[in-house]
Amino acid sequence: MKEKELHELHAKLTQELRRGILVLATLSQLKEAKYGYALINNLAERGLDIEQGTLYPLLRRLESQGLLQSEWNVEGSRPRRYYIISPDGSSLLELLSAEWRDLTTVMDGLLDGTSMRGENNESD
Repeated sequence: MKEKELHELHAKLTQELRRGILVLATLSQLKEAKYGYALINNLAERGLDIEQGTLYPLLRRLESQGLLQSEWNVEGSRPRRYYIISPDGSSLLELLSAEWRDLTTVMDGLLDGTSMRGENNESD
């Protein structure tokens, strides 16, 4: 595989990995009400960059699924829509967080060449 092809494949697979964690990341940061741009900055400060064109459709989808609630705040310089996690969203966040922790434990073992029991899985 040529270096350019490898770079393109890496970029594509990295994007897929990131896309897979956006729901968990978004729900985890909306325990307190935030508007979209503040959420983008909040995630970026924690090392997860997300484009507006990705976040806003995600917020609308999560709200339509009943995982977020929103309300307009017209105080201040301009109206802003604030999002906060719903009770169903909190329940899902707990489930996804547990799944994430399990997956990272498994992946750490796979990447380190050890099993979950700490045994070495390398072939003899």
